[in-house]
Amino acid sequence: MNPEINIKGIREGLLVTLSDGSWDKSHQELLKHLDEQLEFLRGARLAIDVGNQSLKATQLSTLRDEISERNLFLWAVLSSSPVTESTAQTLGLATRLSKPIFEEGVSRLDTTLYDGEEAILVQRTLRSGYNLTYPGHVVVIGDVNPGAEVIASGTIIVWGRLRGLVHAGAEGDTDAYVCALDLAPTQLRIAGQIATLKKQKGKQPEKASLINNQVIIEPWTKK
Repeated sequence: MNPEINIKGIREGLLVTLSDGSWDKSHQELLKHLDEQLEFLRGARLAIDVGNQSLKATQLSTLRDEISERNLFLWAVLSSSPVTESTAQTLGLATRLSKPIFEEGVSRLDTTLYDGEEAILVQRTLRSGYNLTYPGHVVVIGDVNPGAEVIASGTIIVWGRLRGLVHAGAEGDTDAYVCALDLAPTQLRIAGQIATLKKQKGKQPEKASLINNQVIIEPWTKK
């Protein structure tokens, strides 16, 4: 990953953080990084943290158009600069990330994301319409319901029922795999291969991995 660019998964999509430096350099590095990761990021919602950059309307509108041309969606610009914040609001862009919505009776930990350089832990059930795209490994403590999507460049582990769409190794990592306590996704992909899923006779922890370029599903047991 480009050291000038940091990307992590958030509730609303992806948060892209730019390093300090001139806007011209940061701008070009961002576009270069997006082009390099385009297949993986395609269709993603982006929030971009530009730090203390003071940006004019023409600069932000140009950036929004350039991102749109890549089939990506810029919905928020975060900045410590009042000028940039005002400009973003004028263009209809959000300038704050929304706070997690907590359900009655559910503790704060159930909706908090813990992220690192290469992995993210999601402690909540992902319901229909939820899309999580992350350039690393993803661990979900909860269920992935039908209509929810989890796409990761690394491995995906679901400590619960997996009923949605999952794509591990989305950037071509053939060593990535998918594990779940109850594995019955609507679609399962690893790298460029799609699994042929058979109806389960009984529920048991299972692991899907690539063997000889085929997705093989076997019991997920401690070795």
